[in-house]
Amino acid sequence: MVVPQDSLESSGKQWYVLKVQSNRERTIREALLKRIRVEGLSNFFGEIIIPTEKVAEKTKGGKKRVVERKLYPGYIMVNMELNDETWYLIRDTSGVGDFTGTAGRPVPMQEEEINRMLGLEAANEVEPEKVKIDFDTGDMVKIKEGAFEGFEGTIDIIDESSGKVTVLIEIFGRSTQVELDYWQAERV
Repeated sequence: MVVPQDSLESSGKQWYVLKVQSNRERTIREALLKRIRVEGLSNFFGEIIIPTEKVAEKTKGGKKRVVERKLYPGYIMVNMELNDETWYLIRDTSGVGDFTGTAGRPVPMQEEEINRMLGLEAANEVEPEKVKIDFDTGDMVKIKEGAFEGFEGTIDIIDESSGKVTVLIEIFGRSTQVELDYWQAERV
């Protein structure tokens, strides 16, 4: 284990980024919290977070579900006071690679980086979720699933916020609007 040349003594808590094993962020976070409690170093630590965002996904059945996706897989943010004890606790935790920084010396995050990372979730809630739809109004499509499977028609309306498209198909000689999920149609 490499110990930084100069002392690790620092005043006050700052945010640091840890490199950790990918797909183990939650278990490593729990292990850190447990070790902090056992070692009695809670007063040196603040929050330990895994930066995530909520993303809307459409399932094949057309249902919309919100999933939490990691913004930076393999990284955890720790608010802590850096000293010899806390540095060793972090480094000796299974699954933790190292602090981000230069030459083995942990570098705290800049204020604007912290605000951007912590304020990101609020920004996502304000913006409406949009689904990327690869059709344009007027495109010819074939319906590949649902009650009108096999029918062909033209795209009339595209709603990216709901992931729906309205297709004009001909039934009994009349033009009829059919609302579908975007994945139920394919370009002809």
